[in-house]
Parts: sequence; C-alpha cells; structure tokens
Amino acid sequence: MKPHLRRARIADLGTITRFRLQRTSWLAARGSDQWTRAGRGLPIETFARSVAHAVRQDETWIAEVDGEAAGTITVNDRADENLWSPGELADAVIIHYMIVDLRFAGTRVGETLLAHAARLAREQHRTWVRLDAWTTNTDLHAYYLRAGFHLARIAGPEATGPSRALFERPTAAWPHPVTTRPTLAAGETTRCTLNPDPTSIWSRSHNPLLRTLPGAITEPGPATT
Repeated sequence: MKPHLRRARIADLGTITRFRLQRTSWLAARGSDQWTRAGRGLPIETFARSVAHAVRQDETWIAEVDGEAAGTITVNDRADENLWSPGELADAVIIHYMIVDLRFAGTRVGETLLAHAARLAREQHRTWVRLDAWTTNTDLHAYYLRAGFHLARIAGPEATGPSRALFERPTAAWPHPVTTRPTLAAGETTRCTLNPDPTSIWSRSHNPLLRTLPGAITEPGPATT
C-alpha cells in the first residue's frame, strides 16, 4: 500500500523519537557517527524539543502505511546559521528530520515524503526544495543524488554544525498533479457535477500526497538533519 501523509500531532512525538533512536543505532552499526554525541549530534532531549516545536507550528508530517507510522519529515523555511544565504532561504522550503522506520525501508516512503515537501514548496511558490545532510554520511548523499537532488556545496567553516552537505532540487522537477477531462457521452457538450466527491477528482495516481516518483530509488531509509 502506498503511504498516506498526515500532519503530526504531539502524541506522535514518542514515535518520532523512536525513529531517531532506531536510525542512530542503525547508522552506528555501519560506522557512521551521525546523530551520535561523538559526532556532535543533538542530544535526544534537544531533538524532541525541536520536533515538538515544529509539530506545534504544523511543520511536521507523518507517513502512514496501512495506518501505521512509517516515516516523518519536517518542512519549513529555516536552517541553521551560515548554511544557506538569506536569498536561498527566501526561495525554498527546507527539509529537516526526514526519517523512515527501518521496517518500511525500501517501500518508497522517503520518495513520498520528498514529493510532499515539493508539494508544499509549490503551494508556497518556492522555487527550490533544499536540505542539509550529515557531512560525512556519503551513503545518505548518494540517496539524495538518486532522488534527483544535486550537491550545491559543502558549507564553509563558518557553518559549525555536523550537517554541512547542502542539497537542492528544483520544485518544478517533481511532476505537477494532473487532472483529466471527463469523457463526454454522445450528444453532451459539457458536464457539471454538483458537490463532487474529491476522491473522484484526485485519484490515488494523481494525488501528490500518495503518488511516488517514477523509477525505483534504492532506499536505505533516509536520515537527514
């Protein structure tokens, strides 16, 4: 089943924190210091407070598969200091804390989350979808490259955090939702439906919240900042 997106609630904070702890252990087992104290990652308490703030601002989303939380993403227009210029921030949405539950890795949950960020960018008339990734996590960099992003640059020494690999993708690179005209019966010149059922207009294949991007992307279960 394809993922369904909904806004996160404060009640989801425990689930999102579990995602982070699960992913940190998975990365450490593979030699990455992402999100660890040794790698200067945010303490889990600080992470939880940051996510709680984003949830209250309606900036965090949950992807569900068969009603079960499978991943999360936070999207806003802010970033840590000295990563993106003011002009770059003004013309983009910024992705944070994108994590896919390991049980759903490889099911294209990450693609759905990224497509949702693009939908938000389009609604806000932002030209770019941008993010910063852990500087030393080259597997994560490869994931975003496969997902259609390109590496804009590695932020300079004035950016002191551990996530300085800056990736971006034009909002226009994601397909626009497509609507089709109804087929008219013989003799009809137009058709008007009162109080249409939204599901008949936005079918699963056209809904940007449910549609995944064309082409398979090997998904290790992305973990970004």
